[in-house]
Amino acid sequence: MRKIAHIINPVVVEKTSDLFFAQPVTFETMKAARDHAKKHVDVALLTAQYQEDRQIVPEGFILTPDLGRSILDFGKFSVKRKLPLIKDILDRMYESSDAEYFVYTNVDIAVLPDFYIQVNNLIENGYDAFVINRRTIPSKFNNISEIPLMYSEEGTPHKGYDCFVFRKDVYPRYKLGAACVGIGWVGRVLLCNLACHAEKYNEFKDLHLTFHIGNERIWKSKEYSDFTAHNKNEFLKIFKSLETEFGPFDKDFRSYLFDTGAKRKPFTPTIALPKKLA
Repeated sequence: MRKIAHIINPVVVEKTSDLFFAQPVTFETMKAARDHAKKHVDVALLTAQYQEDRQIVPEGFILTPDLGRSILDFGKFSVKRKLPLIKDILDRMYESSDAEYFVYTNVDIAVLPDFYIQVNNLIENGYDAFVINRRTIPSKFNNISEIPLMYSEEGTPHKGYDCFVFRKDVYPRYKLGAACVGIGWVGRVLLCNLACHAEKYNEFKDLHLTFHIGNERIWKSKEYSDFTAHNKNEFLKIFKSLETEFGPFDKDFRSYLFDTGAKRKPFTPTIALPKKLA
């Protein structure tokens, strides 16, 4: 039976935060999907957390060693947000799990009951690295008792990247720099690494397997612009390094990654691998 490990980064928040409602939904849906898949795939649920956030991790999750450093160790920022590095989170999964495949999702991303079964099916179909884009459901939901109703919401597709599946054995070759979670551009960092180190990569844009409650994008606030600038700078360095190693990316893929908002052209990066790998 294939082993899959799935890690998230839980955090204690105030009641005013959207994560206050979203995280319990994430926890419950992950456990439900793991239990639903137990005859098909062996799923381990992991967390990477700071010491002060251990209290929020529910039963059924494996706590990896507490995080130490944060983005605040890599520069001066106008707002003191203790955001962890994506590398530190994934390193803990690598060091704590013997699973063949890894899953990372943002902590506000909930999963459908057949999530792990379908992830395993995609792996069986030859995909060894892929992104599953979420669907956005109405913000009216705010309690775990409403999860069955959330499941039934079809939602709308979202362009961002917040769910990543990849092989453990290639992870040590990933270039992640000092990009942090909770801010834009970190998804692009992961996406490019997945594409470069996969035999068969894809971005699935319209699968009904994950969802997010509402579409508040607090991370885009001007007060966090210095965090965004940091992550974008890390991405640019990583992108350049990957092109040096693997060859230039497809020009349409470049546009897809660097354009934002209305300028962004639809593109399916199945053929976006660097020329050396295409």
